Amino acid sequence: MSVSTASTNVDPSLLQSVKLLGSQVGRTPLHTITKLFSKPGVQLYAKKEWEQLSGSVKARAAYNIFKHAIESGQLSRDTALLDATSGNTGIAYAKIGHVLGIPVTLCLPENASKERKEILLSLGATIVFTSRFEGTDGAQAAARELAASHPHKYFYADQYKNINNWKAHYHTTAPEIKEALPGLTHFVAALGTTGTFVGTGRRLKELDPSVQLISLQPDNPLHGLEGWKHLETALVPGIYDPSVADDNQEVGTEEAWEIMKAAWKFEGLRLSPSSAANLAGAIRVAEKLESGVVVTILPDNADKYSEIVSKLNII
Repeated sequence: MSVSTASTNVDPSLLQSVKLLGSQVGRTPLHTITKLFSKPGVQLYAKKEWEQLSGSVKARAAYNIFKHAIESGQLSRDTALLDATSGNTGIAYAKIGHVLGIPVTLCLPENASKERKEILLSLGATIVFTSRFEGTDGAQAAARELAASHPHKYFYADQYKNINNWKAHYHTTAPEIKEALPGLTHFVAALGTTGTFVGTGRRLKELDPSVQLISLQPDNPLHGLEGWKHLETALVPGIYDPSVADDNQEVGTEEAWEIMKAAWKFEGLRLSPSSAANLAGAIRVAEKLESGVVVTILPDNADKYSEIVSKLNII
């Protein structure tokens, strides 16, 4: 999973600092979809994950990875956290590292949005740019090579294989959803690192075996949904468990763009493409129901997607 030769001595002040930081992670609000979708007997909700530390759902996994690495002595202020990212996990890592005084090195595809790059640099992260044509798969290869070349310098977080990724959602996202929506019938979310879907889905199923879990993927390999994986053609994350999903569906990039425009017009939500794609999938599920309570995840908002927002004229 993670490769490190960091000291097993845990810094008490660092441990205290990371525990205090936990108050800024999770407990995100639900938005009730009432204008973009409306059907008697069916309720649709979306969890606004940008309303927490670092502005995205990835705060949960990044924080849990940091916390467990510090508690185990694998990560200290003398060791840099290293990982591959498409952007949001990297921003969460960089924000947490900045607060805790822990250096962060990230392997990032060079076509990541301008805002992502600016945020990462402003937080002091070291960026190793990788090929835009290889996506996060290429970034992972670069991170593994860097970790192997400098084992004493880095704690390789490896979010795609790190169990603390999905466990973050098992212990926080799922209980939050179930507490807010005791009558939940369907959970819909995308597959990227797969941590959100696997962790949340596992726990929801334990809490109520009747809950239906629907995973989403892009409809082709050359998609425009940052953070999503087309698993048939990409490296399958080590934490992925295909048995969790009751159903698997696909969403197109253009469909997500249409929902971006509609969500802003009718719901007042400025969504990222990935959030809009999740909402598109959830609407599709909700439309087929005669009764039920459906929830999806909105990983982040449109703040880091100025080029797409401008193109779609979302003001």
